[in-house]
Amino acid sequence: MNNENLRMGIDLGGTKIEGIVLDADGVQLGRQRVATPQGDYAATLDAVVALVSSLESAVGQPCSVGIGMPGSLSRATGLVKNSNSVCLNRQPLHRELEVRLDRPLLFANDADCFALSEASDGAGRDAATVFGVIVGTGTGGGIVVNKQLLSGPNGIAGEWGHNPLPWPREEELPGPDCYCGLQGCIETWLSGPGLARDHQQRYGASLDAGTIIQSAELGDEKACSSMQRYANRMARALASVINVLDPDVIVLGGGLSNCKRLYHAVMSQWDTYVFSDRVDTLLVQAQHGDASGVRGAAWLWPQQ
Repeated sequence: MNNENLRMGIDLGGTKIEGIVLDADGVQLGRQRVATPQGDYAATLDAVVALVSSLESAVGQPCSVGIGMPGSLSRATGLVKNSNSVCLNRQPLHRELEVRLDRPLLFANDADCFALSEASDGAGRDAATVFGVIVGTGTGGGIVVNKQLLSGPNGIAGEWGHNPLPWPREEELPGPDCYCGLQGCIETWLSGPGLARDHQQRYGASLDAGTIIQSAELGDEKACSSMQRYANRMARALASVINVLDPDVIVLGGGLSNCKRLYHAVMSQWDTYVFSDRVDTLLVQAQHGDASGVRGAAWLWPQQ
């Protein structure tokens, strides 16, 4: 192995911890994953340290390390906040891992890492402004401008999922309860569980989001109707982002991004809500799929 500076990304997920090593051109040199120790903060630290050590042994040299995580780091305390992996909350994850790994580390929210990956060498590589969206178990978002990730003074730039669903219909008010304590958040409508809940309330059938999408592809009338409602809600939600940010590209990731009919259905409706005579923003699927998060963590470090 030469002395080229290598980037390592760690994706600290709720069920798995994944690591990747990229060279300067984004070529993958190594990738490993381990199960996340459920609810055990100390064991999670051990797992991350062991994974970094294993990957560095595999590539034969030390790497810069970026870490994508659920939630974010509080600028006031340095502790983890807003993580759905609750054992991380109020813990000094950044400080303790820097000590254990004996190097500086860069951290970002997992949705921010997704957006950075796709803006760096993915579906948004040629765009000046990219809004990255994850629609899966929850919803997340990240903003990248000229290949630079935006964070903001509160560390929450791109958190569109906890805005209210725009232009709500009468039957959508006040909206479902959200774990954040409010009602009608975009996440409660556009997450996988949100789609499943909407379908069950309308038709009484308890199906997960993946099954609803598959049934719609096969022409099931009820599933098609649920996907039509979903696409309209996404069109409204993304139109509000376009009105504020005006991105060149919006990249979708997460489980619901695999619904091929969604892209045309959303783009054919969002011009009703965007404050412009035409909408040139593109809605595209992530190029790197489920590797985007871990690749984005590696890209947190600038070129050496």
